[in-house]
Amino acid sequence: MAEVGVSRWRTRCRGGCSSCLRNYPLTDRFTRSWRRSEATYRRCVYIQHTALIVENYDDAIRFFVDALGFELAEDSPATTNDGRPKRWVVVRPPEAQTGLLLAEADGEQQVVAIGGQYAGRVGLFLRVADFEAARRRMLDHGVEFLTEPRDESYGRVAVFVDVAGNRWDLLGPSGS
Repeated sequence: MAEVGVSRWRTRCRGGCSSCLRNYPLTDRFTRSWRRSEATYRRCVYIQHTALIVENYDDAIRFFVDALGFELAEDSPATTNDGRPKRWVVVRPPEAQTGLLLAEADGEQQVVAIGGQYAGRVGLFLRVADFEAARRRMLDHGVEFLTEPRDESYGRVAVFVDVAGNRWDLLGPSGS
């Protein structure tokens, strides 16, 4: 049987990791090459952003940067699918890969969703090394806590609401 092509094609994982740059020969060696590359690819797969609908970009940025200590990863002009101006705003905890894409509500359906993206449940979880220091910082910036801190099998926890009204768990080590 003739060899099925000798051309090569290069791909990167969607995270753009340089370690995921790989060549796939289109030959009978493809299967062995794919298995090695697949293991590398799996190490680089992660959720890059999750969208959070907010009322106002600047208020949300202040909340996440000042009260939670996140970094402003990106704030760039963008356009909606129909060409109207908007912003691409991403905040994330320091050194984290996953960020929150802050999406200013556009239209009645999105305005109604502000603060209700998780139907009143805790939908986001912020893990910190020093629970008391993080809670103190948040209280100093006016963050509303819905529960008092308590110890659970997975650590110390208290529920708070973000600038949009979504519920979060603040999580830390037990007894911190």
